[in-house]
Amino acid sequence: MEPRRVLIIGASGGIGGALSRRLADQGWRVTGLSRRDDGFDITDEAAVAAGLARLQPGFERVIIASGALALRGQAPEKSLRALDPAALAAQFAVNAIGPALVIKHALRLVARDRPALIAALSARVGSIGDNRLGGWYSYRAAKAALNQLIRTAAIEIARSHPQTCVVALHPGTVATALTDSFRGNHTALTPDEAALQLGAVMERLTAAQSGGFFDWKGKTVEW
Repeated sequence: MEPRRVLIIGASGGIGGALSRRLADQGWRVTGLSRRDDGFDITDEAAVAAGLARLQPGFERVIIASGALALRGQAPEKSLRALDPAALAAQFAVNAIGPALVIKHALRLVARDRPALIAALSARVGSIGDNRLGGWYSYRAAKAALNQLIRTAAIEIARSHPQTCVVALHPGTVATALTDSFRGNHTALTPDEAALQLGAVMERLTAAQSGGFFDWKGKTVEW
């Protein structure tokens, strides 16, 4: 039997790298792309289209593990006074528009004749219903936009790929370079622990749950 194929975007990052290693250990044929190692810039549609055009269809999973918390030297905002239009636009480009462009150009790669999964790493702070602390305007808004893009794409993709599950996943607080300065007192998972948990969740998801938002324990996160 041919090994199952998975495409991981952001494979050089903490979570993306851990997922790559874990799935390879499980016998998956892993294809990883990242800006650092492959020049795969998700904010540049031409780069996304060119990078994915070189791949052949038949992937059972596409995992978008890219993302950024602090961009252009702008830490998450604590108040409206800190809101900067350029930083807000950069957050949307990396955390919402980029993943949407990947899905747009990667859909042709997804297997149609068997169950498949498209998953993008989101964040609980992108939940509108769960927002009780405020702050972090740009990051929250970009992840909320990502969640809506995932939900909307899931509806369309169900028509052409009825066996495919399209979801947003919250990996929990993970000890990576992305979160080093912002974890505070939060208990953090290691990247390998996050990969273990997320891998188990992805194994359980089916097309019936497409369009959902789930955390690293498999629990539904409110929008």
